[in-house]
Amino acid sequence: LCMRMLGERGEAEDAAQESFLRAYRGLRRYDPERPFGTWLLSIASHYCIDQLRRRRLEFVSVEEELPPLIEADPHLGPEEALTTAQKHEAVSRILGALAPQDRAAIVLRYWYDLSYEEIAAALSLTVPAAKSRLHRARRLLAERWGERRAERATIWRATNEPSTV
Repeated sequence: LCMRMLGERGEAEDAAQESFLRAYRGLRRYDPERPFGTWLLSIASHYCIDQLRRRRLEFVSVEEELPPLIEADPHLGPEEALTTAQKHEAVSRILGALAPQDRAAIVLRYWYDLSYEEIAAALSLTVPAAKSRLHRARRLLAERWGERRAERATIWRATNEPSTV
């Protein structure tokens, strides 16, 4: 979670360590009726959101890319591996453009398969607010993905159509 949210290995390791430390210090506040993993992810996501907010105050960099979401599959051929890597890079860029809580909601839902209730608890939201945040983030991801596809189609047509000169 920390790596996907922060995008930098050292910073993610520090965030994970800080999350475990905060969990240990706040262990008496843990409710055993709820899943421990969700509680720990909640601590980590809140910490990462705070770090992202601080980072945006320090500098605004839209050029910096997130690391790949999924490790490359060694069984893919070179063309498939390149295509897959390009798709992962595009998804990382689009995710990086989302607001921190929207990114956290997407990561918790699609990488950690948490329910709406668990996401709401992890991000200190109501369930309807979590659903709304996910809906808005998915819509934005779809729009940006569509824009990417349109750009690629335009480039492909421009490079593959015969010249009229």
